Amino acid sequence: MLRLAAASLAGTAIEFYDFFVYGTAAALVLGPLFFPTFSPLAGTLAAFGTFGVGFVARPLGSVLFGHFGDRRGRRPVLVASLLLTGASTVAVGCLPTYGTIGVAAPVLLLVLRFLQGLGLGGEWGGAVLLTAEHAPAGRRALWSSFPQIGPAVGFLLANGVMLALSASLSEAQFAQWGWRVPFWAAGALALSGLWLRSSLTESPRFLELDDHARVPIAEVVRHHWRLVLLTAGALAIGYAVFYAVTTWSLAYGTERLGVSRTDMLVCIMAAVVVKGSLTPVMALLGDRYGRRPLCLAGCTASALWMFPMVALLATGEPVLMFLGFTGALIAFIAMFSVIAAYLPELYEPRVRCTGAAVGYNLGGVLGGALTPIVATALAEHSGRVPWAVGTYLTVVALLSLGCFALLPETRPVPVAVAEPVTG
Repeated sequence: MLRLAAASLAGTAIEFYDFFVYGTAAALVLGPLFFPTFSPLAGTLAAFGTFGVGFVARPLGSVLFGHFGDRRGRRPVLVASLLLTGASTVAVGCLPTYGTIGVAAPVLLLVLRFLQGLGLGGEWGGAVLLTAEHAPAGRRALWSSFPQIGPAVGFLLANGVMLALSASLSEAQFAQWGWRVPFWAAGALALSGLWLRSSLTESPRFLELDDHARVPIAEVVRHHWRLVLLTAGALAIGYAVFYAVTTWSLAYGTERLGVSRTDMLVCIMAAVVVKGSLTPVMALLGDRYGRRPLCLAGCTASALWMFPMVALLATGEPVLMFLGFTGALIAFIAMFSVIAAYLPELYEPRVRCTGAAVGYNLGGVLGGALTPIVATALAEHSGRVPWAVGTYLTVVALLSLGCFALLPETRPVPVAVAEPVTG
């Protein structure tokens, strides 16, 4: 289990590195380089628009890779998704800017971002299921939380590289070639991830199946549509909180508050370290007390903390911003530490790879794709304290709380025999 969990963690860290490095670049530099004819605000919104395309592609990746995951096995999905995400990320780093090839530059950027999202949409389902379906029932949330630590590691890698380049290069050097380096590094990371995953064994739950779904997405839509919609709505606040902290606040702090890029990155990264460290602790609580209670607690905490978070952000003081970000990410990880165990337990094994991943990634469309765009637009018409952003996030938290309240508890039902929730 330790070797399997470590390989899943490393793989998700690499794939989320690819995804996050784009988000950081979108907040810092992609607007002027690929949308130079726009105003600064419109350029940022356009860059966040291409960022959002990756989220729109993720459910499609879940359908595509989930089909093969439910029919051919979880392991092949991990290899194919890693190759696609890694190759498209390297290609972003090689892309000429608007000043070189004109309107073709943002168009190609959009296509590559779509391919990134397509690969990541397949990654989560394969990595989580391979771990969850190997894990003993009494510690399933704990072992399944290892792939959930991967996004924190990937975020720290992406932003650590950006921070080092930002601190060591001039503005002109960073804009000219420095921003490309993290994208090029994705190639080496992808190769190391493929090596780590080459020795993984197939999920025992998949090998036990005698009857595989012919068209998994058709069964999910026919029998589990209500569950998919509820899980997507429930997870929306987690995505909204995470990308409000890691993407929107980075742009807001540097552009509106005049905080240095280095200070903003350090504050956000420090909060993500706390979040990553607490992930297995929260997962243990999920094994002991149940998945649903932890999710309800995280949603409630998110609803209560959004106004304090934007108030602390608006101070522009690094320590206070760090406290605001940390409180938000602790609420986030209370939910997402157990999601990797919770979602697979809600679906029957024959459609689990498709169903769990589609619900998870649809939540990303609702929360992750929209939040940087909506928050940027709302903050533009706010005073120094963006209360409108706090209101938006609080409303999303309350909607997610309602969805979690309608979902059943699954612990300690064994994952192989859990009763499906039908539509």
